[in-house]
Amino acid sequence: MSVIEKIEKTSLEQELRAHVGRHVDKVFDWDAFPSNKGYPELARAQMRYIGAGGSPKVNDNSTLKPDNFTLSLIYKEVGKYAACHSHEIEESFLMIDGVLTVGWELNGDVVEVRLGPKDMILNAREIGHGFRNDGVEPVLMSVSVDVGKPLPPKYHFHPKDTEAELARNLGAAPGKAQLFDPKNPQELHQIMSKYVVRYNETPTIWTNTGFSRKVYVGAEGIVEGACRKEMLGVPSGVGVKGYVRDCEDAFFVLEGNLTVGWEENGEVCEVELGPRDLVKNPAGRKHWFRNNGAKSVEVWHLVGSAKAENIEFVAD
Repeated sequence: MSVIEKIEKTSLEQELRAHVGRHVDKVFDWDAFPSNKGYPELARAQMRYIGAGGSPKVNDNSTLKPDNFTLSLIYKEVGKYAACHSHEIEESFLMIDGVLTVGWELNGDVVEVRLGPKDMILNAREIGHGFRNDGVEPVLMSVSVDVGKPLPPKYHFHPKDTEAELARNLGAAPGKAQLFDPKNPQELHQIMSKYVVRYNETPTIWTNTGFSRKVYVGAEGIVEGACRKEMLGVPSGVGVKGYVRDCEDAFFVLEGNLTVGWEENGEVCEVELGPRDLVKNPAGRKHWFRNNGAKSVEVWHLVGSAKAENIEFVAD
């Protein structure tokens, strides 16, 4: 191998590693949301992977530059809540650990839904939403906003200007919050029914290359989102050959270990991701994935477009 080839390979390797977010290299930020300051009942911590999400800390150089979506982790202790607010764009909550109560408020009505591990809700544009940990263990979830730099949230029932009980109930009068029922004909129940995804109710799509897809947001799932979001299941020994997208995508590993590779000008390099590690693959970059481990891998997959999958995967 020539000196030039060595430099090119090293450059590609460096670029790939610069697009990886390692869970062990990051720390939770307990001061990510200025609106929570002075209100201990609102305390929550954020770990940023892609962009700043709903936090104003857009200059954090430890996070990857966002294009069409952000991704972060949120940690919420038992008894704490997030005040009801809204965004100009969709925002998803994917549960990892614990049980979270998410409430939506519209025209004085509040509907609450409980989400468990691998359940997701896509919070609709301009509808007030908040969440609360009513469980017995801390909540950990992945939060993604479907735009690189979202506007600051608009608060509807913040304790700074709303009585404490009303704020904690996400805008509902005591005892007036309704438990989500997809069969309830009331407007807010019906709207929410289009945005809640239950892991165990989502069809498993098996590809001809041997890995599975559960589409949460996209052509086979919630169609209102701006980015596609799906759960990939990659059995031991299964992988795909390199492919190229016209937008970015990201792999966030939930369980197992995933090998991800890049190729450019004939040079190749790979990196192995463990649980809660992430790689962001830029638009136009040829890349692939493979499970070299003994256990199956589960991956939260985000694509910077909501279009139906058009990649014809080829088994490696």
